[in-house]
Amino acid sequence: MDSNRRDFIRFVVAGSIAAGCPFDLALQAAPRLPERAPEVDGEHNQVCHEVRDGRNFPRPPVSKRYDVIIAGGGVSGLTTAYLLEDRNFLILEKEPHWGGNAYLEEYQGQAFATGAAFCETVESPAISLAQELGLPMLHVNDPDPTIVRGEWVADTWRSGLDHLPYPESVRESFRKFRRDIQAIKTGGHERELSAQPFSQYFTGYAPEVKAWWDSYGPSNWGAPTETTNALIGIYELKAISNDKPDPRITWPGGLGAITHRLSERLLATRADHMLAGATVVAVEQDKSEARVTYVDAKGELQAAAARAVVMATPKFITWRLIPDLPAVQRDAMKKMRYIPYPVVNAIFDRPVYNKGYDTWCPGNTFTDFIVADWTLQANDPSYHQKNNVLTFYTPLTEAERSILLTEDGCRSLAGRVVSDFQKLFAGSNVDPVEVHIYRRGHPLYMSLPGSYFEVQPLVRQPMERIFFANTDSQGPVSSTSEGIAAAHRVVQEAARVLGS
Repeated sequence: MDSNRRDFIRFVVAGSIAAGCPFDLALQAAPRLPERAPEVDGEHNQVCHEVRDGRNFPRPPVSKRYDVIIAGGGVSGLTTAYLLEDRNFLILEKEPHWGGNAYLEEYQGQAFATGAAFCETVESPAISLAQELGLPMLHVNDPDPTIVRGEWVADTWRSGLDHLPYPESVRESFRKFRRDIQAIKTGGHERELSAQPFSQYFTGYAPEVKAWWDSYGPSNWGAPTETTNALIGIYELKAISNDKPDPRITWPGGLGAITHRLSERLLATRADHMLAGATVVAVEQDKSEARVTYVDAKGELQAAAARAVVMATPKFITWRLIPDLPAVQRDAMKKMRYIPYPVVNAIFDRPVYNKGYDTWCPGNTFTDFIVADWTLQANDPSYHQKNNVLTFYTPLTEAERSILLTEDGCRSLAGRVVSDFQKLFAGSNVDPVEVHIYRRGHPLYMSLPGSYFEVQPLVRQPMERIFFANTDSQGPVSSTSEGIAAAHRVVQEAARVLGS
């Protein structure tokens, strides 16, 4: 896409900009066009950098006491607050919005996802919570297609393997890989397979097979085949290549619909117990209580105490905040790795693509893209599409994290996403009216070999009064359902100090 065309598009950069930094601070900006000044609304990096650099913050006196303090207002923290709604709780969230990496946005009434898009019927914690909150299930019912070499191929890993635009020898290599992986017996070998890299299973196959999975893995669990836990790759291939119905469920706004409904409910009744723009800098415990020091939205240090503290924060943050964290647990948290993962939403004023729900595009700046209102179209014959919102998933490598530090870097990345899409297939050379970039430095942990059985059981071990939630506490992959499951677990663990 040339610069003249790009100047007519409104770019909105939003989300965390912290690269190599334990706090993700928000920034929003419009393009630096001659006729308009940038619109900037967000925090500065001062607290982020000071914590990263080991500053010892003063400990102000405790001003309030609670039954439980929850650090983190993503799906895990919100669910914890929901489960403890009748308690005297305080929830602290560093961003100005609730929902973490999966919150809902709208454009002219059209909801779209800024992160996680769907869950599966087998993931009962997310489905159960959504039903309890009154969110009707909308079935995807569309096995994923792939666009490669300009051709659209339906149902990639089933009938689609016979139609990939490759020589027959390459198509047969895809089919052989499917047969060979399907034949692997996982029962009783889970720990062994989990310790292996998935890449060792690609020897002897056409390079196009590995290239497809090197695109698929980062989008779903944060890692290409070399650093993917083989058990996950094997499970996933078996799941997407079987003849069972598509188990995926979603809502307008993706998984942000759940966090949106949770925050609405909590804010309606417990708003005075919810602090946004509050950044935790230290968590300490003694025999009688746990103390949380945080910087509030005005930049002032505050302290609160509780009988229990739930750390619904990613582990690369968590280990920096708890001085007396056991050494083994701290070392395990340090082993966890996280990828930078911006999400780009392109908004079109007319239909551009509606052929599939989640379409894979190996070889592009983005790995896949989702049609925001696919399930509304599929489930409601009377539905009229106002705008075509496409959500592009754009995981980066760890070495590319610095791209997210500047507005120009983010806009350049988003421009490449739009350019790649415009060359993707006949009819895609259309300009969006707006492009929204959600930049996140560390939102998704990498499902590395050994992480599920060796690392994660250590990182979630409860302390006397400090308990560990978040999507990275459960495994084997980062998901909304696992974040909800972690909330249920910590509520049970904290019961011994909270009492009945």
